[in-house]
Amino acid sequence: MHQRIFSSALYGILTILVLVILASLTSSAILKFTSIQEGSLTWILLIFSFLAVFCGGFISGGRSGQKGWLAGATTAILYSFVIFLVQYLGYNQGFDGEQLLVHSGYVLIAILGGMLGVNVRGESF
Repeated sequence: MHQRIFSSALYGILTILVLVILASLTSSAILKFTSIQEGSLTWILLIFSFLAVFCGGFISGGRSGQKGWLAGATTAILYSFVIFLVQYLGYNQGFDGEQLLVHSGYVLIAILGGMLGVNVRGESF
């Protein structure tokens, strides 16, 4: 059972990373080719990151088939760990209070996504 939750969490993380990369490319193009400033996109990108984490939790919950809350939480915790590693190893910075709050929100929204993913699970997963 734990193997299934972990493997479904990896699918969730892959979903999150694909969505975040697409958002990064889109926002970079918007910043490059328009007069919009970076500060204008902060809230939009934050909302999109929550949507991406929700989708990752949804996919992981659907793939696990049971205990969607655990699959979603595992997905968000692993995603937060990856972000922490990139930030710490790449930029020599840890999480501050604001980031801890955001990543706690990630866990909660991924749990919700995982619970919904289990309940709407179909044959397409």
